Amino acid sequence: MRNKLLLAAALTLLAATASAQSAPLKPQMAGIAFLIGHWSSGQGQVADTGGTATGSSTIEAAANGGALPRRDHTNLFDASGKPAGGFDQIMLIYPEGGTLRADYCDGDHAIHYTSAVVVPGQSVTFTSAAQPGAPVFKLGYRLEAPATLTVSFSMEPPGSAAFRPIATGTMTRGE
Repeated sequence: MRNKLLLAAALTLLAATASAQSAPLKPQMAGIAFLIGHWSSGQGQVADTGGTATGSSTIEAAANGGALPRRDHTNLFDASGKPAGGFDQIMLIYPEGGTLRADYCDGDHAIHYTSAVVVPGQSVTFTSAAQPGAPVFKLGYRLEAPATLTVSFSMEPPGSAAFRPIATGTMTRGE
């Protein structure tokens, strides 16, 4: 009897996990479903320091398919390859006002992305709003293969008309 109860509990947990993972996204979010998963990175490039970065990212459906929280950890290395610290970050992607928005925080900085350009199933680029005296940021994701995602983060400094890269890299979907 005990084995049957354990089996029933395990099957219930498995079914609950499967239904949570396969919960449909709201229509406004469906074009970026390719972001969902556990991702790990090889060596990304950090433009300002000449260093590199590695890390991991988890993006999952939440709020009944109406939001995608992203949780990351990034390890930084200087130009010679020596560890130079690391940090955690979170971002919440959600639909509002006819577009996708995202709010990013790493504990020291917050970025409010107010617009997004989506190529359904292929790419999304978030852009922050222009404000006097403040930089504008762009964060882009492009699905290169079913399990490969390229990421680019760039900034347009105040008074400039061009974005410059801050960091780029490639991530691989894990199990």
